Amino acid sequence: MTDRVKRDYDASNRQADSAATRARIIDTARGLFTRQGYRATTIHQIAAGADVHVDTVYRLVGRKAVVLRELIEQAISGTDRAVPAEERDYVVALKAEADPGRKIAIYASAMSRIQPRMAPLLAALDDASRTEAEAAEVWQSVADRRAANMRRFVEELRQAGGLRPGLTVAEAADTVWATNSPELYLMLVRHRGWTPEQYEAWLADLWAAYLLPGPG
Repeated sequence: MTDRVKRDYDASNRQADSAATRARIIDTARGLFTRQGYRATTIHQIAAGADVHVDTVYRLVGRKAVVLRELIEQAISGTDRAVPAEERDYVVALKAEADPGRKIAIYASAMSRIQPRMAPLLAALDDASRTEAEAAEVWQSVADRRAANMRRFVEELRQAGGLRPGLTVAEAADTVWATNSPELYLMLVRHRGWTPEQYEAWLADLWAAYLLPGPG
């Protein structure tokens, strides 16, 4: 093995080790945040659970709020990495679908898959945002982006002729944002015992009744 090949091989191994360690850190943090909450979890606990030094957590992921933001990104993406919105499978399917009713069904289905992963994390972040400035900044950033994504969804409906007369894009987007909130999901599924399938059907029916033009 030449020196250059050996250096490339060693660098590749280091990158793989770092990626595996980062994934372990994030998995550990996910368990701690959901079990005991954001405020009760410390970076030292995350490091100990992942069997790494605290400095490694900071180097590979970041501060505690950054760790939680990464978890939320992964929850939204449905993978072990953050995926840009336009590359997500349901966004691609939405853009390819011409029928407004089917667009709503696709989006409701996607949200029912995302919320079980995302809602507990956002609840932890919301709780932390009441007392920690950095957590509040992350919360606002996530909330603003969710609202922007809902607006894009409503714009897709509007362009397909899927908004009833008199309903503005802003009103429709806020309605989708509110009814698809993590708080409401947890109320219905965790506290009232709904299944994810019930939640999905409710979202689709509610949005169709409120957003779509009536017959005629």
